[in-house]
Amino acid sequence: MVDKTVQQIEKDVRDILKQVGDDPQRAGVFETPQRVAKMYQEVLAYQGQTDFKDYKLFETEIVDDDQLVLMQAIPFYSMCEHHMLPFFGQVNVAYLPAEGRIIGLSKIPRLVDFVSKRLSVQENLTRDIGQILNQILAPQGVAVQVTARHMCVEMRGIKKATSQTLTTFYSGQFKTDRQLRNEFLQLLK
Repeated sequence: MVDKTVQQIEKDVRDILKQVGDDPQRAGVFETPQRVAKMYQEVLAYQGQTDFKDYKLFETEIVDDDQLVLMQAIPFYSMCEHHMLPFFGQVNVAYLPAEGRIIGLSKIPRLVDFVSKRLSVQENLTRDIGQILNQILAPQGVAVQVTARHMCVEMRGIKKATSQTLTTFYSGQFKTDRQLRNEFLQLLK
């Protein structure tokens, strides 16, 4: 975020404090506008960015292309675009390499961070991870499962603490081969 944007967020937070009946000059909240602006810089670091470039592909000597690659329990934190409240959980990502092409394992969590550090909804976050992995890797198939808790469900509205939402994305062989999809789901148990 540019300095002008940070200053505007700080001003807006001071206004919100006033509107909810607090004194922005009170010692306990005096630095809150700066903290909130800094927090938004961090948790929305990739807002507006569409190109994930922080990856490297490798060629392997995989003879058969039926070797499943699975990375489990990748933690993430995101912000709901409807209420600007956090949602958080875990992402499981699997893919079937094509022509021996694989991605560096550390790049999958980086992809999850790239997608989650912007305003979104869980359904889009799940789809975006799968579609971006498809674009950069061109595998035989991708499977993504996201399980998350939503503060917009737990703190307000229906107020159902600890409820979880599960979303999935399947492409290629994971979409067409029920046995492969079941193998993915079984490995997650």
